[in-house]
Amino acid sequence: MEKKKVVIALGGNALGKDVEEQKEAVAKTAKVIVDLAQQGLDIIVTHGNGPQVGMIQNAMDNLVVTHENYKQVPLPTSVAMSQGYIGIDLQNAIKYELYSRNIEGKVSTILSQVEVDKNDPAFENPIGRFLTKEEAEENEANGVRCMEDAGRGYRVVVASPMPQRIRELETIKTLVNAGHIVITCGCGGIPVISENGKLV
Repeated sequence: MEKKKVVIALGGNALGKDVEEQKEAVAKTAKVIVDLAQQGLDIIVTHGNGPQVGMIQNAMDNLVVTHENYKQVPLPTSVAMSQGYIGIDLQNAIKYELYSRNIEGKVSTILSQVEVDKNDPAFENPIGRFLTKEEAEENEANGVRCMEDAGRGYRVVVASPMPQRIRELETIKTLVNAGHIVITCGCGGIPVISENGKLV
């Protein structure tokens, strides 16, 4: 009989606003996750990343301002960083909880990409901090789409397009079927568009 699969979704705000708060939060979360795993359930964990990706993107933006040899880091790259940063803390907390209960268990974090439609109307909605025209032009030159927002200044376009497919889905299924607790699709996935087989 196939085991029941459960997806646990954690909000980014519930993971705290800094490294210390996140480690405390995931230690508590790991207890619940392992409780469910002990009931014989297959577990897939996903998570938000609002505060975390904001912290990472701000650090990357400040690096460009203070060190002229660095170029702008696009938001999807910061999303990937946040998947790794949150994923490794969750993974280690779950592994420790398994160890403390003397349970042999496997835990894996999969950096995952979610394919979206480049024509999704959600791309037309700007959010984020306001930029000067010069900052917006510099962002655009580095591949970061910006737009003017109702006469108030320029903003980076950060959209929530409808996901079409998880590119690493078969890897996720393979690991779950092999008994791993899998942490994946964090932050809604790293958004990508397929251009003749190349993910951008």
